[in-house]
Amino acid sequence: MGKVYDWSEERPEIQAIADDITSKYVPPHVNTFHRPGGITPTCPPVQVATGSATTFYHRPTVAEAFDSVRYMMTEVNFGWSIRSVHRWSASMMVSTMILHAFRVYLTGGFKKPRELTRVTGVILAVLTVSSGVTGYSSPWDQIGYWAVRTVTGVPEAIPVIGSPSVESSRGSVSVGQSTLTRSYSSHTFVLPLPTAASMPMHFSMIRKQGIPGPP
Repeated sequence: MGKVYDWSEERPEIQAIADDITSKYVPPHVNTFHRPGGITPTCPPVQVATGSATTFYHRPTVAEAFDSVRYMMTEVNFGWSIRSVHRWSASMMVSTMILHAFRVYLTGGFKKPRELTRVTGVILAVLTVSSGVTGYSSPWDQIGYWAVRTVTGVPEAIPVIGSPSVESSRGSVSVGQSTLTRSYSSHTFVLPLPTAASMPMHFSMIRKQGIPGPP
């Protein structure tokens, strides 16, 4: 163990990182209203673990998506538990994110010098909601179908670029297999990457600027 420790000290300097982490204390003004901001980042690791497990059984096709989810819930050992945890963790992440945004707004936590913290927070909020919408469509049931149909149809009200934007997001003029494929790919591969990149940026700036006190 001593050799491993010496090796790490010559390179990433683990001890310096650990000392920096342990030197930070929770400010006395932090209370229950700050908890949603701490709960929200605990959900993505759960989402990644449970979501990765569901990909072994989920078939993202219009004809088989719903049946594959039903098979997972009724036939696969602990499949109901894994999918339920994934679903409820997603709901918790969105709910706590909204509560956190309200707390930041009401306490003025977005003001100078925390502008960049606000920007990364807004990016994470958009990514969270986008992940929720694309995840809703994965089972391709009535809720998923109409959710993705409604969301992808919103840009149609924009002049000139509205119709091309709708067709691009759906993969065709109407909602179908191309829409489900794009939604599933975005939920599984595309959205997690910027989310994973934005979270450390957001946390590092919170750590640098600290948690603001009452207004």
